[in-house]
Amino acid sequence: MRFSRLTPWAAGVAAAALALIPATASAGQQRTATAPHAVASATTADYYAAAQGKTGAALKSALHGIIKNQTTVTYDGVWNALKVTDQDPANPNNVILVYSGRSQPKNTNGGNANDWNREHVWAKSHGDFGTATGPGTDLHHLKPEDVTVNSTRGNKDFDMGGSPVAEAPGSYTDSDSFEPRDAVKGDVARMLLYMAVRYDGGDGFPDLEPNDQVDNGTAPAIGRISVLKQWNQMDPPDAFEQRRNQVIFDTYQHNRNPFIDHPEWVNSIW
Repeated sequence: MRFSRLTPWAAGVAAAALALIPATASAGQQRTATAPHAVASATTADYYAAAQGKTGAALKSALHGIIKNQTTVTYDGVWNALKVTDQDPANPNNVILVYSGRSQPKNTNGGNANDWNREHVWAKSHGDFGTATGPGTDLHHLKPEDVTVNSTRGNKDFDMGGSPVAEAPGSYTDSDSFEPRDAVKGDVARMLLYMAVRYDGGDGFPDLEPNDQVDNGTAPAIGRISVLKQWNQMDPPDAFEQRRNQVIFDTYQHNRNPFIDHPEWVNSIW
């Protein structure tokens, strides 16, 4: 069923309060936070201290200053990282494919039909950053997806409408846009807006920004921001998304997606 109206915003705020649910370790293992990056308290207040009380451009700038401090991952390293960040909670041998929603064995990653591969939610051609360490390998917008579905999405912007996508129930596409299934609409929006805050042109990479159009081509832009804002409200962060944010913070990049912890900041900036 596709969304026809917004879920009350209060649901998003309540979900954000759960943002520090610890990631579940594999059976027989215990995982600890990586010092000195671990959050010292039960909340993210210390991590976001520099952003508190700010709105608009000042909030965006403050968040950039916070999240730009990260450890990078190689593109080869992304394979193993996704097997942890997107592990199926019901089956530790599988990952969940972002648009398809399918649970698939971790060891079926590759480039053949019905394999899963590395989907750049912010299409790497939008800014032409490729698979360069940085935006091209940033786990906050890289997700496992079926090879064929990944190809169907290509570098299209995000919008509503189109024809159903085979192997991705609830997703739609047309010549210039892609609509993901309802359960990950907010996830997609928050990943894209993370990228717009993290990569502002000041560190040798393109200045990535959302706009309200489609067919952006190779420009360092992606749309449509009006739709992404709706999706952020319609689909607030759930336990899977919150766990993923925490795993990336604890184990890999040691930075967070602020819009998972504070989805209300989307409207404060855009």
